[in-house]
Amino acid sequence: MAVTKEDKARIVKEFGEGEKNTGTTEVQVALITERITQLTEHFKANKKDTNGRRGLLKLVGQRRRLLKYLQRTDLDKYRSLIEKLSIRK
Repeated sequence: MAVTKEDKARIVKEFGEGEKNTGTTEVQVALITERITQLTEHFKANKKDTNGRRGLLKLVGQRRRLLKYLQRTDLDKYRSLIEKLSIRK
């Protein structure tokens, strides 16, 4: 259910400047987005998993806060990130 090592390494390589740069906002948002998509698929099959749904809502809130920070600090990176991830409009 969690993001595998290979998926995480691929995301870090794609969105970070290097292979070990996991702390940037772009990488964090991309990893959270991957986890959100996995959980969304899980809830399509398991509708009564309310405890897991709370975790999903926490992840969505965390991603929203990170995106708000990125929008405030670097608008160009924000726009390119939401375009790459196709998470808004």
